[in-house]
Amino acid sequence: MKEKYLMSNALVRTAAAVVVTGITTTVATATEPCGDLGECKALIEMNTTDGDIGFHFLMDGDDLIKGEVRNPDGDRIFKSEASRELREQFFTETFVESAEPLCFDPTLDDDDDNDDEDFVTLVEFLERWAAGTYIFTGKGDEGEESTGETELTYDLPAAPAGLAFDGKAISWDAGDDLGECATFAELAALVPDVLPVHPEDVPVAAWEVVFEPDVEDGDPLGQLKFTIRVAGDIKKKKVRVPKEYLADLPDNTPAKIEVGAIGVDDNATFTEIFDICVNEVDPGCPDD
Repeated sequence: MKEKYLMSNALVRTAAAVVVTGITTTVATATEPCGDLGECKALIEMNTTDGDIGFHFLMDGDDLIKGEVRNPDGDRIFKSEASRELREQFFTETFVESAEPLCFDPTLDDDDDNDDEDFVTLVEFLERWAAGTYIFTGKGDEGEESTGETELTYDLPAAPAGLAFDGKAISWDAGDDLGECATFAELAALVPDVLPVHPEDVPVAAWEVVFEPDVEDGDPLGQLKFTIRVAGDIKKKKVRVPKEYLADLPDNTPAKIEVGAIGVDDNATFTEIFDICVNEVDPGCPDD
């Protein structure tokens, strides 16, 4: 048990070092500063492989006890308030992710496991979350208010395509659709009445690349992620995974890769690949 604990600590140190030194500054940015607040943003995020879609927002202020968000119609969609210990110490950053329903009708899919899941089409999702100005308000202990605003747009970058891992580096291509959420033809039919521009033509501000062990929830190995963001205009869409990180993973570690296209307004579309086996020795990764 002690040997396993020491190995886990060594892995955590290595992974942490990889993440800290690997991340680069991205040109994708929220509204910062956001009026009286330090930062705020509202964005759409999709996993185009699993086919799900969500609305995310963030507000960051100093010594707050209350926070709220209003949509472009002025209706309040979120409210938070600190109490007890948190009210004594205040809060700063609030980050919320909505539930992420499927973005396609699961009954039309071959996977029967999805049939009972909630779904919303891309058009229905956009009708629910209006583009425009979202207002953020924070309140301090003595009643002082901080306000700011940010824009939610429908500029959705196309999902990365052609993900691959050669044992040393992750590569990908720029895509032209939204995967399970909408094909190229379906998207073309939405421009310009629903979408201002086809996702294929939305500039990518940054690419986010994630390499992580594909293990069950609760397994500490799942925390050892290599994450990096690189500029959206890089000519060669390829990122090398540090050999020290890979070498420290146990034999026969199943892994997955996720690459996200981050737009200038922080809207993000992600693509995943699975069935990667790191440091494979006979008999191989589980389910090989």
